[in-house]
Amino acid sequence: MKTPKDCRNMRELRVEIDRIDAQLVQLLATRSLYIDRAAELKPSEGLPARIEDRVEEVVTKVRAEAQSQGLDADLCEALWRKLIDWSIAREETVLGPMPDGE
Repeated sequence: MKTPKDCRNMRELRVEIDRIDAQLVQLLATRSLYIDRAAELKPSEGLPARIEDRVEEVVTKVRAEAQSQGLDADLCEALWRKLIDWSIAREETVLGPMPDGE
């Protein structure tokens, strides 16, 4: 693993970016396993796939972490909202969609 400053050319830089991308995909795959487990646990706790308070809690934490890392919090929020929507849709394949009006 090289730091960005250690990369002497674009080839070396791209190798590091590709390595990071692979790690991000691995983390997303691991996160999806937790989403699948949530779908298994929620029925016994009477919980729906989408819990709006939890969505906002996650977004708030992500925005704070983004800011602490010097990242664009708006961009991270947009990415996470997409990830959350995908996660909820994945849970709904097990739990079924939320009835209208809830």
